Amino acid sequence: MSSFSENTTNQHPDRTHTCGELSEFHLGEQVVLKGWVDTRRDLGGVIFIDLRDRYGLTQIVFSPQDNPAAHEFADRLRSEYVISITGTVSLRSEETVNPILATGKIEVRVTSLLILAESEPPPFSISSHTQKAKLASEDLRLKYRYLDLRRPDLRNKMILRHQVYQVIHRYFDAEGFLEVETPTLMKSTPEGARDYLVPSRVHPGSFYALPQSPQTYKQLLMIGGLDKYVQIVKCFRDEDLRADRQPEFTQIDVEMAFATEEAIYSLTEGLMAMLWEEVLGVTIPTPFPRLTYQDAIWKYGSDKPDLRFDLPICNLSSTFENSGFRVFDQALSAGGSVLGLVIPGFGDKGRGYMDRLDKTVVRKQIGAGGLIHVRIPSDGTPPNCSVKAHVLPDEFVTGAIQSSGADTGDLLLVLCGKWPTVQEQMGTLRLHMARELGSIDERAWTFAWITEFPLLQWDEREKRYSAMHHPFTSPRTEDLELLQHDPAHVRARAYDIVLNGMEIGGGSIRIHDKNVQKQMFDALGIPKKESEERFGFLLNALRYGAPPHGGIAMGLDRIVMLLSRSTSLRDVIAFPKTQSAQEPMSGTPSTVERDRLQELNIQSIPKSE
Repeated sequence: MSSFSENTTNQHPDRTHTCGELSEFHLGEQVVLKGWVDTRRDLGGVIFIDLRDRYGLTQIVFSPQDNPAAHEFADRLRSEYVISITGTVSLRSEETVNPILATGKIEVRVTSLLILAESEPPPFSISSHTQKAKLASEDLRLKYRYLDLRRPDLRNKMILRHQVYQVIHRYFDAEGFLEVETPTLMKSTPEGARDYLVPSRVHPGSFYALPQSPQTYKQLLMIGGLDKYVQIVKCFRDEDLRADRQPEFTQIDVEMAFATEEAIYSLTEGLMAMLWEEVLGVTIPTPFPRLTYQDAIWKYGSDKPDLRFDLPICNLSSTFENSGFRVFDQALSAGGSVLGLVIPGFGDKGRGYMDRLDKTVVRKQIGAGGLIHVRIPSDGTPPNCSVKAHVLPDEFVTGAIQSSGADTGDLLLVLCGKWPTVQEQMGTLRLHMARELGSIDERAWTFAWITEFPLLQWDEREKRYSAMHHPFTSPRTEDLELLQHDPAHVRARAYDIVLNGMEIGGGSIRIHDKNVQKQMFDALGIPKKESEERFGFLLNALRYGAPPHGGIAMGLDRIVMLLSRSTSLRDVIAFPKTQSAQEPMSGTPSTVERDRLQELNIQSIPKSE
C-alpha cells in the first residue's frame, strides 16, 4: 500500500460516498471515494481519473494548484489500480459536463491519495468506455471472470438478478408461501436427463444424485400438509449444453395443495407482472393468451411459439390430396402433412434468392428435404410455381393459393413430411422469414400458456412410451380410460409458460391417487419392483391421504436473460460453465488424487478404454 496523504498514517478515513451518487448538491463538501482507476488522462499537467466502483463513475482531478505532492504522486496511477482519495466536490466547467453520467456535472479535486493495490496490465480492457464491438472474446473473459465482472454491462446484470430475487421473495411471502429447502444430496430418480452422481464414502458403492429438480420432495411437502411451498433452488442436469442451457441452473420452484390449473396460471401471471413492473417499469397485460399443444404445433410449428409476429402456418394437406405430385402423395399416404407459409410482399423475389433459401436455409440449416414455392408477382402476372404444371397441375396450385389466403405480391412456401417433424421444420422457417421481413418487435413482451400436452411420447430407441414431462404428471380426467389401451392420445394436465418464443417455465397437476400412479408406471413399462426401488418413498406417502396438488418450475436464469435482453445464460450467471461444461477460470472439472478415489472405492478408467 503506497500513499501520499496529509495524515501521518497510511489509514484513510472510511468511504463517505460511492462513485455514483455525488451531484451539485454536494458542492464544497470534502469526500472520501474508493475504487478502481477506469481511465487516466493527462491534459497540460492536470491529471483526470475516472474512478469506478459498483455504483458508477466519478471524475477526480489531480492539479498542482490543489496539492502539488498529490499531483506528482498521481503520475504513478494506471488502469485498475485500487485507490482511496480525499477531495472537495467542485462543479465541472460547462463545456466538460457529461450528461450521460449521473455524476457528470461535478468532479472531485483531490488533496490526498492512497494506493490500496496496484494492478498488472489486464488481459483485456475493462473500462466503462469500452464499446461492445471491442469486447475481448468470451473465452478470454470467462478465464478472467473476476475482471469481466467489473464491466458495467455484466455488473448491471448481476444487480438486475438480485432485484429479481427480492421481488420473488416478497411476492410469494405476500401470497402465503413457505420457503423450504430440499436436499441437495438425494436419491437418483432419473427424469429424462442424466444425473450428476456423488459417491458416498461411508456407504461404498452407493451414490447420491444432485437434484434435476426437487420434484418428489415438493410433492412430499404437500402430503406433509405445508400447503404452499416455494424455493429458489439450484438444479443439475448432465446434458449437452447450448447458449440457453447450463449444467447447473436456478429455478423458481412452486407447489400448492388443492391447486387447479387456473390457480397456477393466476399465481404465475401475478409474479411475471410484478417482476416486469418493478424491474423494468413495464406493465404486462394479464391474463396471458392460451394455446393447446396441438394448436401451437399446427399453427406455429413449435410448443414454444414466438407470438411477437403473426405469420401462421396453414395446413394444405386436403388441398393437395390426389395431386399426382409424387412427393406430396408419398407424404400424405404415410400419414404426413403438406404445410404452407405465406410471406407478404416477397412475391417478386428472384430465382437466386429462392435457390439460397432452399439450399442454405431449408436443406442445410433446417434439415428438410427441399422447398417448394409459389411466387405471386405484384404486377399481376400469373403465379409462378417451382414445380412444373405437368408434374403439379395448376388447379392444385390455385387451390393452395386460395386456401392459404396468399394474395398478389406474396410468396407461398410449402414443405411436406411426417408429424411432428415437418411442423417443427416449418416453425423454424417461420422464424427465419420473420427475421427476413423484419417483423419481430424486439421491444415486445409476448407471454402465452401452452396447455394440454400429450402425457406420453413414443421412444423409438427404447420401443416404449416415456413421460413427456415426468411420471407424476396427472392425465386429464376425461382421458384416463385411454391410458391402458390408447396411451398416445392421453392429454396431460400440464402447461408451459412461454415468452417471446422461449419456454421460461413448466408444470402440471400431479397424480395424487396411488392407483392412477400405478397405471402411469404400467403405461411407461416400469415394473412394480423397479418403481418401488426408484420411487418407493413417494408411493408409500400416497397411501396416507395425499391432497390434490400441482405446481410449476420457472427458469430464473432464463427470466433474467430475457429481462436484461441478453443472448446467453452465461451473461447472467456470475461464474458460468462453457458449452463443454467447463469453468475456465478455476479449471473445473479437474482430476483428483488417486488416494481420494480409493477412499471412495472408485477406479478411474481412461477415456480410451
